[in-house]
Amino acid sequence: MSKQTVNYWLKTSQHDYKTMLGLFKIKRYSDCLFYGHIVLEKILKALVVQKTKKQAPYTHNLLYLTETTKLKLNKNQLDLLDEVNRFNIRTRYPDIKFEFYQSCDRKYTEEYLKEIKRLYKFLCQKKKQKK
Repeated sequence: MSKQTVNYWLKTSQHDYKTMLGLFKIKRYSDCLFYGHIVLEKILKALVVQKTKKQAPYTHNLLYLTETTKLKLNKNQLDLLDEVNRFNIRTRYPDIKFEFYQSCDRKYTEEYLKEIKRLYKFLCQKKKQKK
């Protein structure tokens, strides 16, 4: 796979990162966390393509993508990815979407947003190191 494909995933993750922050500002908390998942998924897909030289797999599973990159993450980072995986599921399926929406107040979202931002920046640094 080409550098162009890696850059596609990187650029779209950067775009969605800004969207995630904007959603938080306008108090669309569940949508903000859904975009948090998308942001991490896309930076991980950039790392997957960079590592494997193949197309990123058609999956939303952040833990699987991390495994594919061969990155060594600590337990807290892996636990965060596991939890953020749930944001993707919770916002896609109507039967649990409303329940998730109700649990996403400012404090809850702010805590996860801080951790998502931290992990995203860490992953971006890993991407730069692998050039």
